[in-house]
Amino acid sequence: MQSNSKYRAMLLSRLAELDQRLHHIEAELDEPNSKDWEELAVEREGDEVLEQLGHSGQAEIARIRAALQRLRDGSYGECARCGERISVERLDVLPDTPLCKSCAAMA
Repeated sequence: MQSNSKYRAMLLSRLAELDQRLHHIEAELDEPNSKDWEELAVEREGDEVLEQLGHSGQAEIARIRAALQRLRDGSYGECARCGERISVERLDVLPDTPLCKSCAAMA
């Protein structure tokens, strides 16, 4: 298996990207709303989309933090369900995954 430092760098980079994105979303949601009803309706729909993106980002941050903890614990790359090694190919695509391909398919 490749060095865990590669995955740590990938995870930290993504974490920084998400943090920046969530700050941008928060700033947009804090902007004052229009007084025009039509514009307000459109802005509200946009706010709902931004809120959903924020929730998705927070969930991904939690997964990344859990993966970083597994790196510290020495269990990174081991499936949390069956204990088998997670393939390098899978970790390259989903560095925050706690499950091997087989167990993820059953989830």
